[in-house]
Amino acid sequence: MSGERTRKVQNAETASDATGIENGADAVVRALENAGVKHLFGIQGGAIMPVYDAIYDSEMNHITMAHEQGAVHAADAYGIVTGEPGVCMATSGPGATNLVTGIADANMDSDPLVALTGQVPTDVVGNDAFQETDAVGITSPVTKANTFADDPDSVGTDVGTAFALAKHGRQGPTLVDLPKDVTKGETETDPGGPTLPETYDSPEAADPDAVSGAAATIRKAERPVILAGGGVIKAEASDELRAFAMEHEIPVVTTMPGTGSFPEDHELSMEIVGMHGTGYANMAITVTDCLLAVGTRFDDRLTGGVETFAPDAEVIHIDIDPAEVSKNIEADHPLIGDAKAVLDQLADAMTGSPSTGAWLEQCETWKEEYSMEYAAPEDEPVKPQYVVERFDEATPEDTIVTAGVGQHQMWAWQYWTWTQPRTWVTSHGLGAMGYGLPGAIGAKLAAPDREVVCFDGDGSFLMTCQELSVAVREDLDITVVVLNNEAIGMVRQWQDVFFGQRHMASDYPWIPEFDTLAEAFGARGFRIDTDEEVEGVIEEALAYDGPSVVDVHIDPGEKVYPMVPGGGDNGLFALTEEQL
Repeated sequence: MSGERTRKVQNAETASDATGIENGADAVVRALENAGVKHLFGIQGGAIMPVYDAIYDSEMNHITMAHEQGAVHAADAYGIVTGEPGVCMATSGPGATNLVTGIADANMDSDPLVALTGQVPTDVVGNDAFQETDAVGITSPVTKANTFADDPDSVGTDVGTAFALAKHGRQGPTLVDLPKDVTKGETETDPGGPTLPETYDSPEAADPDAVSGAAATIRKAERPVILAGGGVIKAEASDELRAFAMEHEIPVVTTMPGTGSFPEDHELSMEIVGMHGTGYANMAITVTDCLLAVGTRFDDRLTGGVETFAPDAEVIHIDIDPAEVSKNIEADHPLIGDAKAVLDQLADAMTGSPSTGAWLEQCETWKEEYSMEYAAPEDEPVKPQYVVERFDEATPEDTIVTAGVGQHQMWAWQYWTWTQPRTWVTSHGLGAMGYGLPGAIGAKLAAPDREVVCFDGDGSFLMTCQELSVAVREDLDITVVVLNNEAIGMVRQWQDVFFGQRHMASDYPWIPEFDTLAEAFGARGFRIDTDEEVEGVIEEALAYDGPSVVDVHIDPGEKVYPMVPGGGDNGLFALTEEQL
């Protein structure tokens, strides 16, 4: 280590130009430093090597991941928790293509992310050179913007612009492809801070007349509902949303990305809505006469069949992206702008409140009628819902929860009590299995002083469990809870319901012992087989100062309910398999 410090000092002392920038790679690194980047996630390789060499003298902390997919998921989670773009890096060819899943995930969920990919030298681009792929072409459909850097003098600016675009307006992933001759090319140009293109325009406030019309609709409503989407959290508008709902006594339902924007322990919360949302939330959104939707794209997992979604409601849709308004659900009152600013406008425009007394009583009745209670007979295996609830009780309110994709994700979503934004970190729209563990790594680096718990399934954990080596190397205090039913559980649930119980390629009886696997990586491993073991193991796993894996062998027959079949009517949700 002392030799490395000596080399760094010598390198700093012998810098030959005033800016400390000698080539394109230096400009790339300076652009990231100017943007305030603290952590990078990536994997080395030939075409990206000049940039990594430039990072050698930087104070930025590079986290070498085990796989590029882990790098992009970790960067994505970092961006969700901090609100600042996460940065991932990979070399050309397979390095770039291995990022695509995570980039597509960030695009679906409007997460701020910057991907930097190495590329072969420009004089052999298009010649099928070793490890060459068209990273720009491949990622164009799943990025907010991407750039093929072609000049050492402007490559730093390209990176700064990518950072600015990822963060502003409707957030999303950006990519800069970095040919090796460009990053090695000479330049002394300092790129400065992140700057948006002059042509970029993002709406802030909505049209005042449209806001007035929306306010009048809310005021006269008898059964109003607020639908809080992920845009509330992206816009840092949770306080404004809460104030508006409480001032006018309007019940609130949340989408998956919007989870935590409104506290679920408040009496106005109807909690989560959609395919596996609560029965009472789905009833409220089905019979509402005024739906105030904030920062949501009305995806099919939320709406079910669009023709049966909130059929009697006048729809007020606040969104920063005009392309989302009336795309799936027709908006009677489109309010284009930043959620925080528009909610302030709407609050100022309200000259009174709707009369919601009877409506709130009805909502409370639904909460009692469609309770999320579950049966837990003593002679049956551990229930996953119970495990989630116990972890929730044992951890602080600001604990960050990450998850893979599947039944375990739904149980975590349903049975954790969400009270704060930026605490639910998962793959929503793309549904990318394997997100949970690398997501937990990114989340912990974003918030090192907070508890991070990852709920994963055995199938999802198998996809990225190699990232446990990174958590051990970095000494990250995260707890991974594998809800183990020896199957791709959600697939098997659908096979039971819709495919005559034919379990084709969904049973996983060959999986390893995850507690033993954890020990092999250098983490702590725990196993739970009975209810009696739950409390003690949770206490021990959380107390361990480092990464731990809890292999929980749950009831393999347990299913996720409520459930709305794909394209179904949210108001006709099923509470049991017999109702489907």
